[in-house]
Amino acid sequence: MRKNNSLKERLHEIIFEADTKAGKLFDLVLLGLILLSVVVVMLETIPALHERYFEWFYAVEWFFTVIFTVEYVMRLYSVQSPVKYARSPFGLIDLISILPTYLSIFVAGSQALLVVRILRLLRIFRILRMGRFLWAGQVISKALQASRHKIAVFMFFVTQLVIVIGAVMYFVEGPGNPGFSSIPQSIYWAVVTLTTVGFGDITPQTPLGQFLASLVMIMGYGIIAVPTGIVSAEMAAAHRRQITTQACRHCSLDGHDDDAVFCKYCGWKLNEDSDTT
Repeated sequence: MRKNNSLKERLHEIIFEADTKAGKLFDLVLLGLILLSVVVVMLETIPALHERYFEWFYAVEWFFTVIFTVEYVMRLYSVQSPVKYARSPFGLIDLISILPTYLSIFVAGSQALLVVRILRLLRIFRILRMGRFLWAGQVISKALQASRHKIAVFMFFVTQLVIVIGAVMYFVEGPGNPGFSSIPQSIYWAVVTLTTVGFGDITPQTPLGQFLASLVMIMGYGIIAVPTGIVSAEMAAAHRRQITTQACRHCSLDGHDDDAVFCKYCGWKLNEDSDTT
C-alpha cells in the first residue's frame, strides 16, 4: 500500500503547494530570502559599500547560495520526474539563480548576475492564491503562442523593409555623410528610426534623405501597432477559468483548472487516493 505521508510526498506538499500552512510558510520565507539576497547583490555594486563590507557581502552571498542550492536539490528529490522539473521554466530559473555564485570562483564579477533571482518572485501569484493573476499570465502566454506565426511573418516583412530602407539611404546619403558609410550602418539607422527610438548618432543631411527619414518615422508608428494588435486579438479570444495552486506531483507544474482531475501537461493524476495499491 502506498504511503501518502512519506518524506518525499511531505516535502512536495510543503515545497510545491501553497494550500497548507506549512507550504505557505515555506514559500513566504523563501520569498523573503530571495528579496534579501537581491538587495544584497545590488548594494554590493555600490563602490563605497563594496570596499568597506566586501567580506560581509561575500559571506552573505554564499549563505544565500547554499540555502537556495539545498532548496533546489530538495525540489528535485520531491518530484516524480526531476528531469522534467529541471527543464521547466521555474526549474531553469531556480538553477540559474544559484549558478552565478559558483561561476564567480572562475569569473570575477559574475555574482552580479544573481539579480536574476528576482524572477523567482513570480511564485508570489501562486503562493497568495491570486487566481486572477495566474489566469492573466496564462492568457498572455497562450496569446503569444497562438500569434507566434503571424508575428514571425510580420518580423520577416520588417526585416526585408529595413534592408531596403537602409540600402536606399546609403544610396542617397552615403557619398557625403560619414554616418551612412555602409549598407549595414544604414540598416542600423533604419532599425533605430523605424522603431521610433531615435538615438541621433546618425542623421540624414540631404533634403531627400530627411524627407525619406520623415516617412520612415511615420511608418514606424503604424508598424509598432501591428504586433500589439495581433496579440490583443488573441487575448480577447481567451476565456476565463478558475485556477488552482495545486502542483502536479509528476512534472511539478501548476495552473490547473479548479476542477481538474489530471495534469494538463503530463496527464498525471492530481489527487491520488491514499488506499491506492
